[in-house]
Formats: sequence, structure tokens, C-alpha cells
Amino acid sequence: MNFEMSNTDQDAIRTVIADMQAAWNRADFHGYMAGFANPDVIFVSRGRIQKDWQATLEHYIADYGGSPGSQGELAFTNIRIEMLAPDAAQLISDYKLVRPAGNQTGVNTRLMRKRDGKWVIALNHVSQIER
Repeated sequence: MNFEMSNTDQDAIRTVIADMQAAWNRADFHGYMAGFANPDVIFVSRGRIQKDWQATLEHYIADYGGSPGSQGELAFTNIRIEMLAPDAAQLISDYKLVRPAGNQTGVNTRLMRKRDGKWVIALNHVSQIER
């Protein structure tokens, strides 16, 4: 069954992703993580299920926050959104991270959930292109 997605919902989801991208690019990891369900977001990356929201925040700070600019420049592109239910949507996008320690590109698959009137990422799957 396909659900109609209102422009308001689609715009709200795109705003969440744009706000996350902007937060990352200014090295605001707390702002970036605000787009995820807290504490129960599920991250899938590197072939396994990662730890919870707090552990993911700590990972980002440790791995990407070493010095000004070390987080690099993140861009989400080719964003596709499909409504699954009135409070659930699937989002697939390409991502590119350009940083001094090495660039990363790949695809994000995200389950978006509407909680208390706000869209958040409940499940985030990252598939990095291996070089």
C-alpha cells in the first residue's frame, strides 16, 4: 500500500537532512545527532549494528572532531523519499564526505519516523563505496 506524502512532510524530512548536513559542516556533532531518534536509533555500518545514540555521538567526536575542519565537508544528494505510513518514510540518498584524512562516498538508507510531530531517523544504514 502506498501512502500519499504531503509536501509538508516531505519538506520537513528534507529540512532534517539539510540541518544535519549544515551541523556536520560546522563541526556541531550534537546538532548533527539531533536528526536521529534518541536514544533508540539503530545504526548499521561496517557490516554490523553499531551502538546507541550516545555511543555514536562519541564515535563521531573521536573519529572526526580532532581539530578544526577535520570533520570535512558533507553533502547529501539524490535524496529520494517514499512514504510508508502516516508516521513512517523511507529515505535513500547518496553522500560524499571530503576531508583531509580521506574522502568517503556511498549511500544512506534511512527509516524516518514521525514522533511527537517531528521527523527523526529511527534506522540509519550506511553503505560506503570501497576503493
